[in-house]
Amino acid sequence: MPVMRLDRFFSSQDILTRKEVKSFVKLGMIQVNRIPASSPEQRIDTEKDQISLNGNEVPYEPYLYLMLNKPQGVVSATEDTRNPTVLDLVPPEYFRSGLFPAGRLDKDTVGFVLLTNDGDFAHEILSPKKHVPKTYLVRLDGPLTPEGIRRLEQGIELADGSLCQPAEVFLREDETEPLCEMVLREGKYHQIKRMFGVLDLGVIWLKRTKIGGLCLDEKLPEGGCRKILHKEKEKILCTYTMPVE
Repeated sequence: MPVMRLDRFFSSQDILTRKEVKSFVKLGMIQVNRIPASSPEQRIDTEKDQISLNGNEVPYEPYLYLMLNKPQGVVSATEDTRNPTVLDLVPPEYFRSGLFPAGRLDKDTVGFVLLTNDGDFAHEILSPKKHVPKTYLVRLDGPLTPEGIRRLEQGIELADGSLCQPAEVFLREDETEPLCEMVLREGKYHQIKRMFGVLDLGVIWLKRTKIGGLCLDEKLPEGGCRKILHKEKEKILCTYTMPVE
């Protein structure tokens, strides 16, 4: 909806409250196409009009996309009465009404969580028809055998009889502990733990490192959050994964 009231424009971007817009308009601090705004109710076109606050242009971003490096103990939910949520980690300057996690990680799983207020984009990521791959690092309590890899890559059957889609599995031989990289194109409940459980292996640490073709920023600390750039957003919908060398 490109046409909206001026006060709605600022409140939708979580820059100013409607009450603050009223005060700023009276002070002449808000301009529309370099002309002082006439009222908080002034209609603007976000695709054509230039909106400025105290001389600084304010771009309109209808949707927000954030990369969060989730630590352990945080739940992938918008609210929880017992545990901190991924939204609790969003800095005030990035917070936007309607944000939610596009896909979930278990409470004890760490790594890449995408937060957005764009429902259509989230649906594209999560839709079974899209098969957007998710990449994980998995530390196990025992060695993964060639036979185990073969079963995972063929599509392993879980204890309840449900069949998993074929996974991509790469051993990380440079590690002192059993560690592998795994690519999934579906998201069953506790899927990775259940898959390795069939092989009598326990998962002692799990991290999501990549969604589609976009890797978790190595410079982003646990609990850190930053905006996803437009060119990065395009990588998310990539459905091809390169083998690990």
